Amino acid sequence: MSNGLFSLDGKTAVVTGAGRGLGADIASMLAASGAHVYLLSKDAGELDEVATRIHRKGGACTPLVCDLLKDEPLERAFAELPKLDILVNNAGTNIPSRLADVKTSELDFVIGLNVRAMFLATRAAVRKMLEGEATGDRVIINISSQMGHVGAPDRSVYCMTKHAMEGLTKAAAVELAPRIRVNSVAPTFVDTPMTQPFFENEQFRRWVFDRIPMGRLLDSDQVAAAVLYLASPAAAMITGTSLRIDGGWTAQ
Repeated sequence: MSNGLFSLDGKTAVVTGAGRGLGADIASMLAASGAHVYLLSKDAGELDEVATRIHRKGGACTPLVCDLLKDEPLERAFAELPKLDILVNNAGTNIPSRLADVKTSELDFVIGLNVRAMFLATRAAVRKMLEGEATGDRVIINISSQMGHVGAPDRSVYCMTKHAMEGLTKAAAVELAPRIRVNSVAPTFVDTPMTQPFFENEQFRRWVFDRIPMGRLLDSDQVAAAVLYLASPAAAMITGTSLRIDGGWTAQ
């Protein structure tokens, strides 16, 4: 386990959408840094695979099967935690579409997961974090996007939801200080098996790379490292901030 400024020894964390991809990598890094991580997802099989990987490396974790779109199970999952120090709101989705072609069902689904469920998880986490005479650093980290700071074609709904997440991050940070810190991590496009098919489209690939001054995609471990930093004592005075790991996209 890690020591010093980046140690999470003794901390309890929840990572939503932890069954695969970015959520799994974030959960693994928090566990490797000493936290007991509750892996939250609706897919039990995926959670078991992630938990096995974490345990194999000596980390502590507990799979927690929960559908974030169902209010009562979500509330119950947080209420039954022994304690909570860190929440990572990672679960989210995107259905790219021209604005005029967005289906109402798609609109409702993306807002439901990216905004409503994220807010309800935050509310449940805050209630748990403020129980009793809890002291020490408590942290909420929202996995946002560079699209929470800029606009882009075919992403009107996604941009809208990530701007909403950035707004909640600021408002919650002001309201909950000094007991709970609230920040966001805003990545550019991450190189994952899920995004690789998009980059087989040469026009899309060129559109992306033309906008990243660093000239490369983001590695998921770099996103997890940003989350670890914000969760750790090293970031004890950082709240209400969006850590943009976007290769310079939003600096232009």
